[in-house]
Amino acid sequence: MAREYDFWVYILTNKNRTVLYIGMTNSLSRRVYQHQSGDGEGFAASYQCRRLVYYEHYRDVRDAIARETQLKKWRRDKKLSLINRMNPKWDDLSRTRFEEGS
Repeated sequence: MAREYDFWVYILTNKNRTVLYIGMTNSLSRRVYQHQSGDGEGFAASYQCRRLVYYEHYRDVRDAIARETQLKKWRRDKKLSLINRMNPKWDDLSRTRFEEGS
């Protein structure tokens, strides 16, 4: 029996929605917590990207990596449209998602 894996492609933004950060992880709850607590350095930390506004789930790491790469190449307006379809109010999805469990 093959083991099922979980991978996530996600988009974070900052308080003013001026910056978008796209990432990929095998534990969305852990990774978002790291961003929100300020752990680490880099782009997301520098721009205080802490609000989870979009995510997608994958079983195969290759699919997740391909999607992350694809989204990073998109123009901003296309990324905004993607977010608006899933989360038109740009709510911080981590507040409801992780209360339900991840």
